[in-house]
Amino acid sequence: MEHIDFQKLKTGEVNLGTSIMAVQFDKGVVIGADSRTTTGSYIANRVTDKLTHVHDRVYCCRSGSAADTQAVADIVHFYLQMYAQQTGAPPPVHTAAALFQKLCYENKDGLSAGIIVAGWDKEVGPSVYNIPLGGGLFRQPWSIGGSGSTYVYGYCDATYKEGWNEAQTVEFVQNTLSLAMARDGSSGGVIRMCVITEEGVERKFVPGNKLPKFWEGAEVLGKPVSLATASGPAPMAVEPL
Repeated sequence: MEHIDFQKLKTGEVNLGTSIMAVQFDKGVVIGADSRTTTGSYIANRVTDKLTHVHDRVYCCRSGSAADTQAVADIVHFYLQMYAQQTGAPPPVHTAAALFQKLCYENKDGLSAGIIVAGWDKEVGPSVYNIPLGGGLFRQPWSIGGSGSTYVYGYCDATYKEGWNEAQTVEFVQNTLSLAMARDGSSGGVIRMCVITEEGVERKFVPGNKLPKFWEGAEVLGKPVSLATASGPAPMAVEPL
């Protein structure tokens, strides 16, 4: 593979901000992401699709620079198409992840790219690989990334359980991303998900007004508490100057 100088290709940078994740379940994987793309504090795109197809049963989630991650994903897609043509078989998920890792590591000084690769292949079945900034490669049962991930590691650690089915995994991804989007100013918009199994790829979409808000306390308190009904110290009065 020839060396590519990404630094020379960069003319400007749009940051994906982002909350991305992928979770393995018994028959496949669920990947998901928010849809907000930012340029500094400006929201450049509210409905970005951060789930990128790289082969029939292999997708990636992208965080970091939009330009960098799009370029890397396009290159990996090209090499996977060549692999399939030369071998007559679809590429394993690990092959896709290894290509991402090679490109990210060899260009780590010129890239801002955090990638999660997930999919299904006949050799291994479902698998999830995390390629964080700097170009490591880690297989994990679940992986989260992007600026919103820092807010939800505790929730994921406390909630995730092995042996979930598809519906339970979809709910977990939806709840985690919704929580991250509520806490992280660089994440927001809608949730896009893909369920990847031996049978194929199914896209799922959660609009912004349908995001779960399970953390707001209604389940515990029965109903939202207002200042007018809450017990405790009265609000402090402010006298005019």
